[in-house]
Amino acid sequence: MATPKIDKLSFAELVELKARIEDTIDERKTEEKAALREKVAELVAEAGFDLEEVVATGRRNGQVKRKTGKVAPKYRNPHDPSETWTGRGRKPNWLVAELEAGRDREEFRIG
Repeated sequence: MATPKIDKLSFAELVELKARIEDTIDERKTEEKAALREKVAELVAEAGFDLEEVVATGRRNGQVKRKTGKVAPKYRNPHDPSETWTGRGRKPNWLVAELEAGRDREEFRIG
């Protein structure tokens, strides 16, 4: 492939060339993705599967990813009742401070 002598082109010609190159890249990308998608669909069909079944998002090792619902809070800050903790994840700073002060986690349990 012959490379144009771009060092001889004017600024306007370079901008025009850049735009043409970007358009060509976009077209090729679209064409090649479509061709690849077709090849993959053929391979998947030959193996007896559906393309969506193989590449579906949210699936790992053929299992559907479960969505977890919101968990009710189990612990409440007695000094600021708006601060709660579900018991999952990192302990909130208010609970860490209370535990370091010698209090028991169960003292803050809701209900």
